[in-house]
Amino acid sequence: MICVSFGENCSFSRPDFPAIYYIANPKTFIFNYQINSFYHFTSFDVSGIRLLIITIYTIMKTNYYIITKSILLVAFLAFSGLAKSQVMVNDSVTMGATYSNEIYYSMSNGQVSSHARNTWDLAFRTFAYSSSILINDGSGVVLYSYPKSDTSGYATMDTIGLSTFPVYYNDPEDWENGAFSRSATGHPNYGWCVYNSITHNLHGDSLYIVKLRNGSLKKIFVYLKNSIGATYYFKYANMDGTDAHDIAMDCNPYMTKDFVGYDLQTNVVVDFQAPKANWDLLFTKYMSVQPNGTPYPVMGVLSNPVIGVERYAQVDPAFMAWGSLGFDETRQPIGWNWKTFSGTSWSVEDSLIFFVRDQAGDVYRMAFNKFGGSATGKIVFGKSKISVTGIAMNNNPASLELYPNPVGDVLNVKFFTETHGPAEVKVFDLLGNIVYNDRIELVSGTNQMNMNVNEFKPGVYTFNIQSGLVNITKKLIVNR
Repeated sequence: MICVSFGENCSFSRPDFPAIYYIANPKTFIFNYQINSFYHFTSFDVSGIRLLIITIYTIMKTNYYIITKSILLVAFLAFSGLAKSQVMVNDSVTMGATYSNEIYYSMSNGQVSSHARNTWDLAFRTFAYSSSILINDGSGVVLYSYPKSDTSGYATMDTIGLSTFPVYYNDPEDWENGAFSRSATGHPNYGWCVYNSITHNLHGDSLYIVKLRNGSLKKIFVYLKNSIGATYYFKYANMDGTDAHDIAMDCNPYMTKDFVGYDLQTNVVVDFQAPKANWDLLFTKYMSVQPNGTPYPVMGVLSNPVIGVERYAQVDPAFMAWGSLGFDETRQPIGWNWKTFSGTSWSVEDSLIFFVRDQAGDVYRMAFNKFGGSATGKIVFGKSKISVTGIAMNNNPASLELYPNPVGDVLNVKFFTETHGPAEVKVFDLLGNIVYNDRIELVSGTNQMNMNVNEFKPGVYTFNIQSGLVNITKKLIVNR
């Protein structure tokens, strides 16, 4: 049997050829038949990659197509290449005592950079059409929404009743949902602002109090974002109005970064991130949510917005069967709960395996080995490249919509695919446990279904649908 798949990212496979991939014309054919064939191939190595010219002369019995002199140029990694790369190699990062530094890490190149965490209070997303403003919640920054007045009351803001004010932290699952956006009610309201459909600018409509890293309080009003100009305008001061500043935060010089920081204590811009094209994972301290729904500061691993992670819990340490869950592209699919504290020491879960699809599209297997805790901030883990760009990639256009999201009782699911056939729908909790599993029959085009989530506890879940080569994952929030 010979199986040949032609496509933009495709594969040619025979049991006697290891890990083959190549790039061909963007049209797809599948040959999966018993055949009579004779073929000739020559091979040579270039920098460890073996190239083959294969000439196939074939008569296919099942449909009598005659392939005459089909010439394929394929490249495959010899056993000394991909096979060796599948061996787990230990690596480590060290954040320092009390996790004083955050580490930007590339799956292919290792540690990219290290930066002191305790240097900024706010961070503004550089993308022109983003509304996201983060707080440094891992360093003790807290955002209070001011409920006593609209923006006209900025000059007379006070802290009376502060303990009763709404408190916001960054969404641990979504980079776009920074603390300043957590009160969003839906388009055109994005929490701190309202979107203007004519100018595309964001106009601030809310006042806030910020507790800084040193515990002091500032009042702040982000009154405008010029979207096309990628510039935020905000003013802040001490609660009594002293030490007042009016800032135009121009993000254009920092477009290679995802966020750029600002220090409300020293009144300076802080360029703390590695270039977004250079890193896959961020080892840092941040505010997450415990299983009981309580916000709590944790040391964990966050994902670059463009990578994906599959998380498999309660599996054999040698587990390799990735691909069934679909890559999670949220902020903390790795997160913090791969380790536990006994009261005296830390341990890591050896039955928890991650598969990380990096920015290049390569897939790495990752498992944590040791965690040093706040004494050293050292994390030891194993990694191995198990798939390279072009192997078993999904080229089937598909889309998934979940609404409303957050949802209280009934979730509407809209799924578009160009294929038809059975599909499996799964929902996972933050620990990777399956809380919903169903099989449905898809038609080519738009498919819709309703799902009752009344039995789900409030919290963050991962919604996954898989059908053949189509595998899509989205974040689902249940809130009542």
